[in-house]
Amino acid sequence: MSADKPFTLGSSKYNQDTFTGRFQHFLDVIDPRTLLTSDQQLQDSIKLLKSYQDGTISPTVTNSELWKAQKIKQAIIHPDTDEKIMMPFRMSGFVPFGTPIVVGLLLPNQTLVSTVFWQWLNQSHNACVNYSNRNATQNTSMTDFISGYTGAVTSAVGIALGLNALIKRSTKLSPITRSLIQRFVPFPAVATASVCNVVLMRHSELNTGIEVTDSNNQVVGVSKLAAKKALVETAMTRAFLPAPILLIPPVVMTMLERTKWFPRYPRFNLPMQAFLVTASFGLALPLAIALFPQ
Repeated sequence: MSADKPFTLGSSKYNQDTFTGRFQHFLDVIDPRTLLTSDQQLQDSIKLLKSYQDGTISPTVTNSELWKAQKIKQAIIHPDTDEKIMMPFRMSGFVPFGTPIVVGLLLPNQTLVSTVFWQWLNQSHNACVNYSNRNATQNTSMTDFISGYTGAVTSAVGIALGLNALIKRSTKLSPITRSLIQRFVPFPAVATASVCNVVLMRHSELNTGIEVTDSNNQVVGVSKLAAKKALVETAMTRAFLPAPILLIPPVVMTMLERTKWFPRYPRFNLPMQAFLVTASFGLALPLAIALFPQ
């Protein structure tokens, strides 16, 4: 669907009833180019959308301009609080700011200190992204935030250190096999921690419920059933998200390291790993979010 589709405020130019449409929509949502938006461009976009809503928009404004204005506003302004989201914690900033952290997680020959540091940094970033993009129709207390953050960091570090210790103590594994298995340790640690983060941070929604709207985006009530459904789907999404990011690069890097030319040029190791992580990240994020209707 092109940007020439008739504009509708608050809707998507892609069909949200299909996985393909949701995937296209979220590719648009995570577009990192919106990070370069100036304050003036943001204000102009907000004013343009307001004039459309009030029916005072100029007839010369095109659908393409309206879609772009909405894209900019949705990328920067939280829909529930109407406040600006800090750049590193926007969905459009998740890949650019998260890639260096994932590269750190996948570095070979991790030490105790480096394992703890990268797992802590990753979960700190994830917690801030989750909080910044939360459903804010119901208040999330600082106690819930700290609980989710502590649980995520503890589980991530615990699982990573536990698996590393188990692998090192195994006498049946060859050094090559041990090194290969260690490349995949970040995945179960991050996946489990991400689920813990969501469940611990948003468990209060199960008691309070979340607002439910009709087809006209009007609030019709508060539902505990909707909160449960949202929490389960978000947890499943968080568990799926790290899979391509933390599994594809290790597999490809292992294959490259077995070639003749790659070991001769070790300086290409880190750039190649960064490229693989970025590509996997850019694909995995919209895939994961598109699994379920929003």
